[in-house]
Amino acid sequence: MSLELQRFQETLRDHARRNDNASALWGDTLRIDYATLYAEVLYRQERLRDEQVQVIALALDNGVDAMLWDLAVLFEGLTCVTLPPFFSAAQRAHCLEQSQAERVIAEPQLQAELLAAGYELRGEFWCRSFNGPSRMPAGTAKLTFTSGTTGTPKGVCLSAGSFLRVARELDQASAATGPEHHLALLPLAILLENLGCYAALYAGAVLSLPSQTTLGIQGASGIDVARLLGYLAKRAPESLILVPQLLQVLVSAAEQKAFDPQTLLFAAVGGARVSVDLLHRAQRVGLPIYEGYGLSECASVVCLNRPGARRPGSVGRPLPHIEVRLAEDGEVLIKGSVLHGYLGEPAYTDQWWPSGDLGEFDPEGFLYLKGRKKHQFVTSYGRNVNPEWVESELTQRRHIAQAFVYGEAMPHNHALLWPHRPNCTDAELTAAVAEANAALPDYAQVHQWTRLSQPFTAANGLLTANGRPRRDAIIAQYHTQLTESATSEESA
Repeated sequence: MSLELQRFQETLRDHARRNDNASALWGDTLRIDYATLYAEVLYRQERLRDEQVQVIALALDNGVDAMLWDLAVLFEGLTCVTLPPFFSAAQRAHCLEQSQAERVIAEPQLQAELLAAGYELRGEFWCRSFNGPSRMPAGTAKLTFTSGTTGTPKGVCLSAGSFLRVARELDQASAATGPEHHLALLPLAILLENLGCYAALYAGAVLSLPSQTTLGIQGASGIDVARLLGYLAKRAPESLILVPQLLQVLVSAAEQKAFDPQTLLFAAVGGARVSVDLLHRAQRVGLPIYEGYGLSECASVVCLNRPGARRPGSVGRPLPHIEVRLAEDGEVLIKGSVLHGYLGEPAYTDQWWPSGDLGEFDPEGFLYLKGRKKHQFVTSYGRNVNPEWVESELTQRRHIAQAFVYGEAMPHNHALLWPHRPNCTDAELTAAVAEANAALPDYAQVHQWTRLSQPFTAANGLLTANGRPRRDAIIAQYHTQLTESATSEESA
């Protein structure tokens, strides 16, 4: 057992020994204290031990049951495979096959899928045997899948020591504000939320684990705003982890007096770039937002703004256990809590991980991200532009739901836009583009745009399962629209 795992287990044991009936886990209805949590985890460890297998997959909605199984797999020293609810059936089948998950604990509605994948139900476990050598690096405690840009999930193999160190640092980062009630908005299968939950347990806080259905969150992008706001008002959490779209929802609601953020003490936001304008709006309505940056390959969080050390627009300073430096071309290189390797590939042995992100530091050590290295395009004026930077400025204006920016070898950048509302006028979109342009240097501004006739979706092949644009596919489908302005200018 690693020192980090031993430390986490001892912390939970100490919380249980307090015997003060303090709530630990709070699901839709079930609420248990730390003594019950610890006893229940030990009991589930015994049940896992009886199965005599190494790889356990969890396909459960958020709730007390999901967290107890997660902890039991962790403390038993097994490999936990986490399956996000927004994965397609084909992606889940791929993950199970590649990881050789011998046992699956799943929601009832996945029965047909699991039967088709060769599993049979014995008690609460779905069981299957696998032949051949394991594709998993030794010491893998958590296997988290990321669909990346291709849609085919890629397994990231992490040790318990690497991700528990991050969880402990997250606890320390928020300690100055003293949150005693964390609510999980994101699925537990998302590594960032999983570690946020561990951080709350480190702190001895109440961990709310409502189901995604209860919260009004469907899949990777659907939100019933009224339901979500009603639940937050009812539970009144003191800490949250947000993605930019959820932050946009809360900021807009607070501006309209539909959400009162006064109980919130610490809200981390990550997963994608956040515009400085949205961060300033959050500050104005009293949302204590701390932007961060991380990637699965480095056990999630790498940098984080913290109380007393916050710079809007930056992703904060590196966590204490992490080193970050920049390559000659500006690529962010990371040392500390690096993955064992990708599932089925040779072990990763280098100390430094090339993130693929471009960045720069300010004199005080705060990191500012400039987009993905591989997505960068060069205009006909020789200016390098990272489209995600421009797209985030566009989509965090109130009228634009989706944006795609292109300008390779062109004098002006062109955007494809999909509005939030069908009745959104072209004039409103024009105003939103102008507002975004005001926050951008000239070379990155959008000078032409096209209104899309349909949104980018996973179904039409223009988004990955986790909501990222398939850039090559979009360029291929809309090449004429994206380049016609440049053609007309050249022939003029």
